[in-house]
Amino acid sequence: MPTRRILVLNTGSSSLKWTVLDDATEAIAAQGDAAWDDPQPDRHLDELTRALGEVPPIDAIGHRVVHGGASFRSAVLIDDRVREEILRLKELAPLHNPAAVAGIDAARQRFPDAPQVAVFDTAFHTTIPDHAAIYAIPREWTERWGVRRFGFHGLSVEYAVTRAATLLGSTPRRMVVCHLGAGCSVTAVRDGASVDTSMGFTPLEGVMMARRSGSIDPGLLLYLLRNLSADDVDRGLNEESGLQGVSGVSADMREVLAAAARHEPRATLARHMFVYRVATCVGAMAAAAEGLDALVFTGGIGEHSAEIRGAICARLRYLGLETRDADLADGDRDVATSNSTARVLVIAAREDLTVLRQTRQLLARSVSENVS
Repeated sequence: MPTRRILVLNTGSSSLKWTVLDDATEAIAAQGDAAWDDPQPDRHLDELTRALGEVPPIDAIGHRVVHGGASFRSAVLIDDRVREEILRLKELAPLHNPAAVAGIDAARQRFPDAPQVAVFDTAFHTTIPDHAAIYAIPREWTERWGVRRFGFHGLSVEYAVTRAATLLGSTPRRMVVCHLGAGCSVTAVRDGASVDTSMGFTPLEGVMMARRSGSIDPGLLLYLLRNLSADDVDRGLNEESGLQGVSGVSADMREVLAAAARHEPRATLARHMFVYRVATCVGAMAAAAEGLDALVFTGGIGEHSAEIRGAICARLRYLGLETRDADLADGDRDVATSNSTARVLVIAAREDLTVLRQTRQLLARSVSENVS
């Protein structure tokens, strides 16, 4: 009997989002969220257990896991070995992977008989070629510690590629996907596969984000480490930088834009820096994709801030992009003019549907293998 309802768990660093989806129609049957009272990810189990008490009966569970490292290149059924490996990778995603493990443990308690599947943000980027994925560091470091560009937001990018094909009638050959939210990344996609992305070994690399710095001079990092503790540097780069650090106002783009509209200098600078860094990264990713047929905006900022989208596209006019001045529509849409050389799409982020589809495929394959 096919699985009818799948629970998708997105256990993040600051909150839980859960969705129950009908396997056949992909419609949302129920959903909810919860914010953590305690910021420490290893203390989320009790809060998760309470939150999952609201979830109706389900048949299977799909977990979004941020970092799969080199161990996981596709979705896997969760057993004790998989759970321990996800936890071992916490050094690469200290805010996210322990929270995902807490979600796995809470789901086991709430639904002990339901199969659980881990779906990884990094998996979509395993197609990135070595010339883009390998860092120019001593080869011993690369081999000893498995250091390479892993990339993140893969579930969001994968959904955006699929949705773009639906909107345009076929998959654009050369795409750049901007996932702009609390975390931000820009990904080059060629023939439906990731060929480069701005986030790297960890989610800290790349463009400026809400609280994360994005890429900085490694020499600056060495300088900071001579004057501050590693914990202080970690906290500063991950929690006190980005829009928050530059603007001094907020990590929320809406509040930064409001302050910039009041001509507050630091907020104005933060807006300009964000637009500049994303636009120059799109240019780099267009080079990686060997051109640009479609530019996609997704994530909270990408979906909802016409001002930021317009400012980024204005800097990309050299690529032939033209967008409508007034974009007041809702839903997934093309905001490019008829004269634009590439389409400009706004697509709502639906990582939950990517998790659902990969969970469904894996469970179906598992049943088929057991029958055969």
